[in-house]
Amino acid sequence: MKLEVDLNTIILIVMFLIIEFQLLWFKKKKKIKKGFRCAVIIILNRLFSLLPLDKNRVLFISDIRENIGNENLGYMYNYIPNTYKKVVSCKADRRVKRSFKESLKLIYNISVAKYILLDDLCRTTSYIRVRRKQELVQLWHGAGAFKKFGFSRSIEKGGDLKSVHPGYKKYTKAIVSSKDIRTCYAEAFAIDIKKIQATGFPRTDMFFDKKLIKEKVTALEEKYPFIKNKKVILFAPTYRGTPYKNVSAGGAYYDFSKLDLDEIYNQFKDDYIFIFKWHPALYNNIINHQLEGLNFEKYDNFYYDLSNERDINDLLLISDILITDYSSVIFDWAFLNRPIIYFTYDLQEYEAGRGLYFPFNDYVYGEVALNTNELVKAIQKSNLCKDERKKFFNKFLEACDGKSTEKTYQYIFEGKVVNDDDNT
Repeated sequence: MKLEVDLNTIILIVMFLIIEFQLLWFKKKKKIKKGFRCAVIIILNRLFSLLPLDKNRVLFISDIRENIGNENLGYMYNYIPNTYKKVVSCKADRRVKRSFKESLKLIYNISVAKYILLDDLCRTTSYIRVRRKQELVQLWHGAGAFKKFGFSRSIEKGGDLKSVHPGYKKYTKAIVSSKDIRTCYAEAFAIDIKKIQATGFPRTDMFFDKKLIKEKVTALEEKYPFIKNKKVILFAPTYRGTPYKNVSAGGAYYDFSKLDLDEIYNQFKDDYIFIFKWHPALYNNIINHQLEGLNFEKYDNFYYDLSNERDINDLLLISDILITDYSSVIFDWAFLNRPIIYFTYDLQEYEAGRGLYFPFNDYVYGEVALNTNELVKAIQKSNLCKDERKKFFNKFLEACDGKSTEKTYQYIFEGKVVNDDDNT
């Protein structure tokens, strides 16, 4: 006998759960709170799943950005026909809590939407049951395959699965930027490689649109007049730290002492400006005074912190040289054919602690610097490393051809398969 539940009944049950939730919320035991939240998600998901699956509803979820912007989610949102009902649920980062109303709306939509598109881990997916014919699709946020994540990290640590969220395993589809890295994502998500297709990343279509690039550069020059008539060095390192709120407990950090601001200023102040784009988690710690950032007061119109610009790809367009390390920004930068420098003062420590999918040298298509003196020399050389760049692009980005959004749409909504075998 099929159980029939109407929306009014669900609302009554929800109201009951709200009361129970409020009673337990005031208890100080963190585990009780967390356990109850998980139970609420599970119960509501099962109840909402009794409602018909909405075949025209597309849910876009990001727990790492305030809006879907110019990322993979944003490109898909704009490309998908308006005949679909498009619903967005975003928050700035995982430390931000959705209100109960927002959470309830998310659970409802995640339960009834035919298509659910993500750009990173959403913890809510760990507790839901993916319905028959429902698509839970991981678009991810960084092209290529650099730092190990998900179940790949558990393998690195000898099979410890305690820190890996089961939501990864529930993906029905995922995309990558090259067929050669399908195995990396299959391992990270613990899903069959056939569920992963090399469509290319939708947001990389921007690098093939000359008109759009010109518009973005003009807009940034109007917003930041100081970038005109100067060469731009962009410093954009990756995340370092542990996912805790407080720096004292780990958190996002950077060893600022590794940069000799005086030396860099003295060498390049006449022809360049130097822009910082910190990882969002690190930047949040700086602006929330959990971490003391760099002081640029004595450097006249040279150093600028533009970490408030959420879309790093826009900053790439106005930059002449990129300095980074283990960040996935190296994949986006490859489209621009400009010098890159890897400032990897902690390479051995990082490789041992985080783990990389391939040897570090496979990712290098520019100079490597371990200290400020080497960094200064690398900037002066501005080596393009054309052969290494071509090899890098073919390995990690071959599916990105300016039509990735179209191919991703065809894969998700029309079932068109790009890679029809397990060979990578």
